[in-house]
Amino acid sequence: MTAFSLTLDRVTCTLPDGRVLFSDISTHIDTTPTGLVGRNGVGKSVLARVLAGQHAPSAGQVQRTGRVHLLAQHSGAPPGSIAALAGVAPLLDALARIEAGSVDPADFTAVGERWNIREQLQAQWQQLGLPALDPARPAASLSGGQAMQVALGGALLSQADGLILDEPSNHLDASHRTRLLDALAQWRGGLLVISHDRRVLGAMQRIVELSPGGLRSYGGNYDLYAAQKHDEHSAATELLALRKRERRHQQDAAREQRERLEHRQSRAQRTARTANQAPILLGGMKNRSEHSAGRWHAQQLERSAVVDARVRDAAAQLDDATGIALLAPRQAEPGPQRVAELTDVQLPWVSPPWQHITLQVQRGQRIGVRGPNGSGKSTLLRLLAGQCEAVAGTCTVAARTALLDQSLSSLPAQATALSLLRDAHPNAGDADARTRLALLGLDAERSLRPLSTLSGGERLKAALAAVLYAHAPPQLLLLDEPGNHLDLPSLAALEQMLSQFQATLMLVSHDPALLDAVGLTHYLDAGAEGWSLTAV
Repeated sequence: MTAFSLTLDRVTCTLPDGRVLFSDISTHIDTTPTGLVGRNGVGKSVLARVLAGQHAPSAGQVQRTGRVHLLAQHSGAPPGSIAALAGVAPLLDALARIEAGSVDPADFTAVGERWNIREQLQAQWQQLGLPALDPARPAASLSGGQAMQVALGGALLSQADGLILDEPSNHLDASHRTRLLDALAQWRGGLLVISHDRRVLGAMQRIVELSPGGLRSYGGNYDLYAAQKHDEHSAATELLALRKRERRHQQDAAREQRERLEHRQSRAQRTARTANQAPILLGGMKNRSEHSAGRWHAQQLERSAVVDARVRDAAAQLDDATGIALLAPRQAEPGPQRVAELTDVQLPWVSPPWQHITLQVQRGQRIGVRGPNGSGKSTLLRLLAGQCEAVAGTCTVAARTALLDQSLSSLPAQATALSLLRDAHPNAGDADARTRLALLGLDAERSLRPLSTLSGGERLKAALAAVLYAHAPPQLLLLDEPGNHLDLPSLAALEQMLSQFQATLMLVSHDPALLDAVGLTHYLDAGAEGWSLTAV
């Protein structure tokens, strides 16, 4: 393995629409395991592509030592085969042609020394917790977690000197996240992980934060980073309060000086009216007075500009991502008492012991759905939403239902967050729609961009807004891994909103903190004996 390093030298990235995503950033990345954090939409995934050489910066330079492999953020059903998802399809194709009798030098060059790549793949997948897989099988047949593990296995076998992993723990259950951490601990090359997963970030030895103000490095893991950020926020809050006090004192002093000046001018005018002086002398006194007043006003404007700039500078040091808010939807009609009923249902594409389920969902229940990757959790939610059919049995849903799936497959790429929300609630005023999006961190400019140009977290926020703020809010809300892609302030806002949500809720998540925060009434577990519903 070649020595690995990445160096950013005053790099700027300007998007095709003219927006500057980040500007004049510099840093050095070596074999120290590093986490990259930042709020949704700040440009972390684009920066990853710049570092990997897949996106050219608008200015500045990127220097690389060693080969870089980028595992991009996964969203939606992966195209192609499992081999393609793992990045080994050309290699396996060349190996198959050689075994069939090919003597083409290009095939032998493609294979190189990797004659046992099939065995290596299966061994790597097994280490990550996957069963034996047929590389020719369609990747779309995998669950979200399985697709992530397949791609991760390919990255670990890529013979790269450094890995850049974008949200590698998305869709993974607790046991597979542990396997992910074990695999990362054994990796000996360079490692940059983009993540909002506090457990993954806790395994890093350095945190780099990308913000509108640039790129900043923090030594240590996430806990040390969080402590430093807390101290910085406290210091910035105190500094802002100090600068505001200084401005008030300056304004008070200016007002007192103005009152004294006006008093002197008034007294001088009264004296001039009674004094027996030549008009030319009186005119000179008036001009001097007006000149002094003008000079004083200019000085006060200059002083005000200085203290105002200090207040703005202090305010700019506060984290602008802390104001995220997600409002709970109104619930005009409670819906039927029996929201949904599944009787002897056989789920499609699900293997035993989870393929059969019988379930009743009552109004007001708040059900957390847990289970290993591939157990059919997403399929169950799609069945309840009417997006697929049972192989056998009956499924009856009596309530108005909305599903937000983990791939955000229902989002039209060219729609905007504002048009999506307006379509969901045509009677809502434009100002109200924009305010709700702004509270989610989608400002006026972002709310008018095509959804395809937004980050994964921003698209998720747009989808949440359209579901929750619809004209007729759902009576049964189905959420499949809603915490994926969200930055930490947004995740806290989601937890608070769901804790106040009044309708029936089914929530699939591998994040125990999220499940604990929303006030569940039941857990639906995919266990060794099949599905079971238990009260909390």
